[in-house]
Amino acid sequence: MSFSIGIVGLPNVGKSTLFKALTKKQIDIANYPFCTIEPNKGIVAVPDERLEKLAVMSKSAKTIYTTIEFVDIAGLVKGAHKGEGLGNKFLHNIREVDAICHVLRDFRSGEIIHVNNKVDPEGDAETIDIELAFADLEVAKPHLSKLKGKLKTSGSPDEKETIKLVELFETKIIPALENGKALRKIDLTDDEKQQITYLSFLTLKPMLYLLNVDENRVNDNPTFEKLPGEVIIPVCAKVEADLADLPKEEVAEYMEALGLKMSGLDRIIVKAYETLNLISFLTTGPDETRAWTITRGMKAPQAAGKIHGDFERGFISSETINWQDLLNVGSEVAAKEKGLIRLEGKNYVMQDGDVCLFRFNV
Repeated sequence: MSFSIGIVGLPNVGKSTLFKALTKKQIDIANYPFCTIEPNKGIVAVPDERLEKLAVMSKSAKTIYTTIEFVDIAGLVKGAHKGEGLGNKFLHNIREVDAICHVLRDFRSGEIIHVNNKVDPEGDAETIDIELAFADLEVAKPHLSKLKGKLKTSGSPDEKETIKLVELFETKIIPALENGKALRKIDLTDDEKQQITYLSFLTLKPMLYLLNVDENRVNDNPTFEKLPGEVIIPVCAKVEADLADLPKEEVAEYMEALGLKMSGLDRIIVKAYETLNLISFLTTGPDETRAWTITRGMKAPQAAGKIHGDFERGFISSETINWQDLLNVGSEVAAKEKGLIRLEGKNYVMQDGDVCLFRFNV
């Protein structure tokens, strides 16, 4: 399973530089607004040392990682929902992403033009958050009209559900968006969120704030009064670009010199997994060792279905062992001899790092 992250922000905050560094993909980068015209897309593998070790143990022919697709769109500006700038034209490209990464400028280089002529990450966050809310409003209002029109047709089989949706839009969705407030910040029940999932509201998606800082501040732990409780990840686009250009054997040395334990990409991945409530289970054998990313709390049959629909439909059981326990004994045969492989049924809740072999009927 792969997942996707949309990258948004004002022009010249370092989005495209970070995108290139994260994906190691050559794109246009220039010191003027709207250099990015078409959305850039790049896919990266999620690093996982568990896979690498299991692949060696199993002598696997292939190692297959979970992937992330990054989507970088043109810089948004104040008034984008009214047609200002170019970014709003491409917001539809990130309506289907799993999370949004909002890049904020907090580096002080005077050589890079700031679209508002001042460095103000909190103000920039507010500007983009309002634009995303207004973009959602342009989806919500026509849809509310459509729902009301549906009610005029008497005898509709889902009339009760439509009435509930109209009330939800009139009392919660529309008022919040008209005030520039993100839907993820209002009081919506899980059922209400599920009811509006099909509209792919931007402001309902999990948000990660990526603070583009100067080189000497990559280890800061920033907090902002106007962004309480938000996930804020400090990175330096210049450092990430340098890391992307270095030979693999020199990366660790450079990171150690900067006091970095993880690269910006790794920190984004960790926080994305936490924010999206994701875990990975593993499969291993001579053909391949592979990571499968699922939602935390998923049960074994549904996890098996991520591999193939027949696995879920005909699920019998899962032979399950923790990856480290398997690695410690050195093989599946040894694990069975020591009684370390458990037989789990339909109600088993998957755990991060489970190595599974699913049994099913065709």
